Parts: sequence; structure tokens; C-alpha cells
Amino acid sequence: MLRALDLPVPEAGLGEIRIRVHAATVNPVDTLVRRGIAFVSDSEPPYVPGMDAAGVVEQIGKGTDTDLTVGDHVMAVVVVSGTHGAYAEHLVVPAKSVVRVPTGATDIEAATLPMNGLTARMALDLFELPAGATIAVTGAAGGYAVQLAKADGFHVIADASPKDEQLVKELGVDVVLPRGDAFPQLLRREIPDGVDGLVDTAGVAGLAISAVRDGGRMASSVGGVQVTAELGIETRNTFAPQYAHEHAKLDRLRELAQKGSITPRIARTLPAEQATEAHRLLEAGGLRGRVVLTF
Repeated sequence: MLRALDLPVPEAGLGEIRIRVHAATVNPVDTLVRRGIAFVSDSEPPYVPGMDAAGVVEQIGKGTDTDLTVGDHVMAVVVVSGTHGAYAEHLVVPAKSVVRVPTGATDIEAATLPMNGLTARMALDLFELPAGATIAVTGAAGGYAVQLAKADGFHVIADASPKDEQLVKELGVDVVLPRGDAFPQLLRREIPDGVDGLVDTAGVAGLAISAVRDGGRMASSVGGVQVTAELGIETRNTFAPQYAHEHAKLDRLRELAQKGSITPRIARTLPAEQATEAHRLLEAGGLRGRVVLTF
């Protein structure tokens, strides 16, 4: 259950920045926090969800090394802990977790980038593949993996339902194949030896691994990769908090968004008071873009 809480305004300490939050993206992991499943093992309720935030710098901790100033519009990735989450009017985060919003982007658009973008970035980094390698992306319509892969110079094959095919093509995919159980077989017709790497954002790792070549790599942004690496395929789960202090990578997302290489997609915008409805929409599925709460 989600409900509004009155909490003290936090103070920024050394190495920290306080943000007056204008927008926070609703992500699948937030529903797990709400249910007391994720990011709650070391804390007592209440729990505040949210891993993506954007707003205005309100306070900079004394002695903090940053080029930001009070009043700058910024976006941040948030590592949830107890009442520390992005669904808040005031949020204190490490300066390493904060960068300016992309020029020309609203706070609502920018709020979709930090955690989602860094998760895709981490998946691609785990591959350690050179430009020109071929990778596959499942659930391509839902995130930033395709656009980041194209920015890295990869040849990208992705799945799509009929209604999402045009969108996926617009994201830059080189080959679009039908979504479903036949995806690995269809991919093998395109690439008989299999792809060099596969990013699973649809939770179909067990099925999709057969599309990966011997000695290839697979990363899942939805967790739960438990497959047998009989052919030497390295499998990894991405965990965005591990990149929470990767300031240069977060700033690179800003640069790519400014260039138009990655494009935020908003499905719905709701006031924070309607967070319950935002979770309902997310869990119902079928969204093509993010639900964002405004504060």
C-alpha cells in the first residue's frame, strides 16, 4: 500500500547534494519495494520507493566537490534505503550520483534516464565487446538498451510485437524479429552462429540464451538469470546501484540525450498523490514509455 508521509527535510552533508524533486520515474523495482521485497532487508517500514529523480539543486553540502550550483536542474540515480527514495519532495544524494538534465529536456523527461539508462549501460559494459559486434535485445521497446548499443557501434537485432515494430525500428534496430518463443530460432536464421551478446529486458533469459553463440555473453536487467553455461556462455544480472557513483557514465547519458541519440519516452504523467494509480498502470503492462510522478 502507498500513502503520503510527512518526513523531515534532510540536510546535505559532505559530498552530498539536496534536490527539490520535480519528477520521479515509476519502475518495476518500485513495486517490489512497495511490497517489502526489495531494498528493505536492513531497515524498518515505512519504505519510500524510487530510483530515478529530477529537479532543482536546493542545497550543496559544505566542502562538496561539484560544478553544480543551487538552482541548476539536475537528474539523479537513487539507491533506495528505508525512507530514502526518489518519491520525495526533498532528496539528498551523493554528488557523484547527480548530473545536469540534458539541454532542452524537461525534468519529467530527464527523470526517466538515470537508473534506466545506467542499467542498460551496465549490461553492455559487461559484454566487453568491440564495435561491430552483433547483439540481441529482448523487450526492446521498453528501455534504452537499443539506442545505447547503437551509440556503441553494435549491430542490433531485437524482438517486437506487431504494434511495437515501427517504434523499435525508429530506435535504430538493424533487424526486427517477431516477439515470442520462436525468436531464438528466427535469430539463428539471421545469424547462424548466434549473436555475440544478448541483453534480456523481458525476463526470457532461459529461452533467449539459445540465440547466443558459443562463448558469448548474456546480461539480464530484470534479474533471475539462472541458465546452464554449457557452451561457455557467460551470464550476468545487472544491478543499477553498482553504477550509482559512475558519474562519468551518467553524464554520458546526458550527452547522448542532448544529441538525440537516446530519447526519453513518457507514457503517463501523474501527480505524486496518485502513486497508487501509477503502480497499477505499470503492473497492468502494455506501456510504451515510463510513468512519471510529479511533485
